Amino acid sequence: MNNTGIELLSPAKNISIGISAIDCGADAVYIAGPSFGAREAAGNSFEDLKELVSYAHQFGVKIYLTLNTILYNDELNKVEKYIYKAYDIGIDALIIQDLGILKMNIPPIDLYASTQTNIRTVDQALFLESLGFKKLILARELSIEQIKAIRHATKCALETFVHGALCVSYSGQCYMSQYLTGRSGNRGLCVQACRSLYDLEDLQGKTILKNKPILSLKDLNLSNRLKELVDAGVTSFKIEGRLKNASYVKNITRYYRKKLDEIIEKKSSNGFIQGGFSPKPEFTFNREYTELFIDGKRGQWNSKNFAKSMGEYVGDVVKIIEQGKFIEFIYKGISLSNGDGLCFLDSINNVVGMRVETTEKLNEEQISHVRTKNVKGLKPGIRIYRNYNILFEKELENDMPKRFLLVNTEFIDNKVIAICENEISVSFNLPENVEIAKNPELALKNIKQQFSKITSIYKFQVSKMNMNPIRFLPLSELNSIRRELAKMLFEKTRSDGSAEANSIDHNQNKLLIAPKQVTNLNCSNDLSKAVYEGINICPDQAYELNPILNQELMRTKYCIRYELGKCPRYNNAKSNEDLFLINNGKRFRVKFDCKNCEMVILAD
Repeated sequence: MNNTGIELLSPAKNISIGISAIDCGADAVYIAGPSFGAREAAGNSFEDLKELVSYAHQFGVKIYLTLNTILYNDELNKVEKYIYKAYDIGIDALIIQDLGILKMNIPPIDLYASTQTNIRTVDQALFLESLGFKKLILARELSIEQIKAIRHATKCALETFVHGALCVSYSGQCYMSQYLTGRSGNRGLCVQACRSLYDLEDLQGKTILKNKPILSLKDLNLSNRLKELVDAGVTSFKIEGRLKNASYVKNITRYYRKKLDEIIEKKSSNGFIQGGFSPKPEFTFNREYTELFIDGKRGQWNSKNFAKSMGEYVGDVVKIIEQGKFIEFIYKGISLSNGDGLCFLDSINNVVGMRVETTEKLNEEQISHVRTKNVKGLKPGIRIYRNYNILFEKELENDMPKRFLLVNTEFIDNKVIAICENEISVSFNLPENVEIAKNPELALKNIKQQFSKITSIYKFQVSKMNMNPIRFLPLSELNSIRRELAKMLFEKTRSDGSAEANSIDHNQNKLLIAPKQVTNLNCSNDLSKAVYEGINICPDQAYELNPILNQELMRTKYCIRYELGKCPRYNNAKSNEDLFLINNGKRFRVKFDCKNCEMVILAD
């Protein structure tokens, strides 16, 4: 199994979360800059990004900038300058969607093809590789066998999502948000129409489902399939969640770090993790989990009655005791803590939240009494979920793991050499007047003891002792030398990874990629058939500039008919007629492309 440099890639909404991800074991972090990051609510200044890069590069952790929106013509000059800023502060790669960037005069920075470029076939992968992309971020809907086929045909690195929220549409191919509100998901402004409640009707107007999040998918969790993905040729494992909070990123990063360390020989960054909380993914935001199409088979992918995170199932309400400003209820289930957040689904499938004011366990049969502020809709038989575990959140905040670099120390005559695992080394000359040790055994013991400690982010150990004769150094002097070596290592690491080391003459650089086929900017992000036949990137304007009636608003591997057990292929259903989704007066036609085993949604 070739697993040299396997990468765990974590999301970050801001610098603080990025540092937490690194401390929890991420080999790389992807984050947005001030703009163009496909997440309007997750922008960061270049000053903050520079600080994150500096912290990350100490451990050989890479920082990828998300530049994965489609671009308008009047933004192109701004984006070109934006890329230079990213390069100058040491950003390791750009994740892009708009292929117009390939025509820009940009510095020699690696470009990764975003999952928004919708990489689902060998031909699509080969085309993007031919343009010079160093890494392809594959569509989430692929099976192991499809990934193997792409790996066999290509040479560039492959990345796949392994955890987090799933768009119901093929990424980059959803125009629902733009159609409904004028806010394009491909511009970072998605209103998440797929998480809304819909009525489902047939051609005759008969209601099949009422007020259900029928387009909302469960969250992805491939933590038990990592070895298979490594064997299939995946080298980067991506956690979704640039809008998620710190506790999500910490918990899930730590969880996948432990899972990957069980199966790989070498990660792509340096350092080791020590101490900290035990990860529990079930306590973190999720809509229940699915492995999607990884086995090449369909399953029940819908998130059922809720599109939000319900959290951990606690138990069922047995009895409501009283109502007023507060409400008290007895439930049967696991024990809670004061301050826990609870939720339940009301009669019209809205998620209702509440906070535990006080709780008391009444007996050994898991019967407990809870007091909370009064909420509507709570009644006997309701299922209660805990979506905020206060004790676990405190553990995440107060018991963070720490990341250290291993430093091998060599004592050779009058010199001490410190060699860090990040391949940076420094040396320190001992004073000439150091006394010869009267008790060599004790002197050696003191040296090894003081150089088996942690200073800053460095864990020292003595790897070679060739001091002849053995010198006597007081404990205070040994500690001072260790601290000085740590300071020298830190300064040299920052110097080697500085912006000056990465900077170039902006007037002398050459195009990183000069594809002959790119002829039209601002085109649809849909890499159409013409692309793969080598004609043009796209002949038409993007949907955002030229909305077309009856154009597909969404194409998806997910299928409502299959979820309902009415699939002609799998369930021998007789009808394949269109269905309709209705939400707040808006009506959408649902068509079924059974030949390609896909579902299509159009404005009706």
